[in-house]
Amino acid sequence: MHVMNDTATGKRTRVARGAFAALAWLLAACIAIQTLLAGAAVFADAAYWRSHVMFVRALEWLPVLMLIFAFPGKFAASVKWRSAALFGLVILQYMTANLPGIGLLHPVIALLMFLLAWRTAVTAMRP
Repeated sequence: MHVMNDTATGKRTRVARGAFAALAWLLAACIAIQTLLAGAAVFADAAYWRSHVMFVRALEWLPVLMLIFAFPGKFAASVKWRSAALFGLVILQYMTANLPGIGLLHPVIALLMFLLAWRTAVTAMRP
């Protein structure tokens, strides 16, 4: 009976780790798409701002889901902190988009988010 429980626990850990990695890669891809939409709004057609604003709704909760899966996935504390930091950066993005004078930080934070999401996804793929 004890062996069966260890097998089930191992399977849950593997599933959680796989879900975490998928979410991390998805977040990195979403940040790239979000950046593309902003660029399209600036350089092609301002109507893309609506898509940029709406698309964030699809990605804003991904770091929270990552943090949730990080625990059953038995990731190191540093990976859990990165997930929390990514959510904090999402909040900071809302602040920079809506508070006068700090909007110039918005694209810089997006770059940091992409790099952190990418690094977290790569880390999640390691055994």
